[in-house]
Amino acid sequence: MQLQSVPVGSGSFGPPSWRERTVQSIRRAEHLVRQTGAGLSAACRRPLSAGFPQRLMQEASTDKIRAVKCAESRDSICSKKQTRARTAAVTKGSPAMFPPPGLRERCTAASSAMASRYMREVREVEAQLQRQAGRVTEEVTKLQGERGHLERALRGLRTDLAVNRRSREARSKRPAPVNTQEKDGADSLLLWERKELTELKLDLEEVLGNTRTQLQALGESSRRLLACASERAQVLELLPRSGSAGLHGATDHMQTLPNSSFTPKCKQVLESSSLAVQQSQLLRQRIRQTLSSATSRQNAAHLSVNDSLLQKVAEADGVQSLALTRAATRQAVSRKQREIKSIIYSRGRVQGPEYNSDTLTREKLNRPLVQVYQRHAAMRLPEAAHIAQGSAALTRCLTSCEGELAALQGACLQLLGDLHSQRAAAQVDQTILHMRRQQADRRDMSSFSSRGRAESKALTIGGATRE
Repeated sequence: MQLQSVPVGSGSFGPPSWRERTVQSIRRAEHLVRQTGAGLSAACRRPLSAGFPQRLMQEASTDKIRAVKCAESRDSICSKKQTRARTAAVTKGSPAMFPPPGLRERCTAASSAMASRYMREVREVEAQLQRQAGRVTEEVTKLQGERGHLERALRGLRTDLAVNRRSREARSKRPAPVNTQEKDGADSLLLWERKELTELKLDLEEVLGNTRTQLQALGESSRRLLACASERAQVLELLPRSGSAGLHGATDHMQTLPNSSFTPKCKQVLESSSLAVQQSQLLRQRIRQTLSSATSRQNAAHLSVNDSLLQKVAEADGVQSLALTRAATRQAVSRKQREIKSIIYSRGRVQGPEYNSDTLTREKLNRPLVQVYQRHAAMRLPEAAHIAQGSAALTRCLTSCEGELAALQGACLQLLGDLHSQRAAAQVDQTILHMRRQQADRRDMSSFSSRGRAESKALTIGGATRE
């Protein structure tokens, strides 16, 4: 807007010095108006006050022409200075710019918007932390279930080791043949089963130790996540908890700054918890594979030993040939005893009575007929020689039969001892086999009941969730 000089009225009032000072004040005010960039022309067109002295206007009319000329010269100079001042104001920022009347409301609205945006971002971060904590808790629950399976498998292995020890002790006390210290196939299989179960026990104990370490890591990760979520939730008191909590991966687009909604500590906690969850999933897969392999190896060793013991029991039950041989031996002993009795009777008959008075006349070697026959010198009867030879032969037969009888009786006793040993060993093996089968049935029932409890618990949780 073009600045115009204020016309000064004619007339004189007061001393001339006052008039000059008044004119100078007016010029100085015009100069200041030009410098401040205000609308001087509008200010100059404002009417004077009603009480302005007419004399001052009259006195000033004489100097009007001179004042106008001076004003035009000053206007040209001030316009140039004003142009340069405006250019500098555009460059440096115009000092005439001042805040609008609604600055307070605008600042309040901007602050509220900034706080709301920050709170929404913090809510997304807090929701992400809570979801990750939930995943960690779910992983802890699954890993605890796998730990329970490991502990049950270890209890089964310790039970099988105790059964193996009792089986070996029982077989070491069973009656064995004399001078026989050799181990049979069942003993070798028991030793192999003990070695196999010991290796499986060590493997499962190692995996169980890793599982406990991983559970501690998951617990620590869950505590850190909940601590960060609690720290982030300190600014969420004014936001509705039932509102939108953000989508999965909402923190991917956020910048990680110390004073932002997504701090480096939150990012580190999320990354460490994700890594712990991945490690736990791999560990659970390894646990399932280890349990599957251990169960198959354990069952294979158990069945191998049971089959061997069953074969031993079947071999002990199949001692009919031994019993038949013993029966035949006993019959031979009886026959030999009857034969010895016959030989003893025959030898007694051949030798005759023990006392001479009991001998009959017809049995004597000096009976009258023999005496009459032997009156000739060359005539001798072979009766005495034949009786002596027959008695010696019967004595030899009796000695031989007695030796054979003793051998048969010894063989019969040996067969009887072997038969008793076989039956006792078969009884021991059968007792061991029954014990092993009973323990295996209990182990299967315990695993079945544990699976049943787990299934019923899952059904209960599912029903509660549906409700």
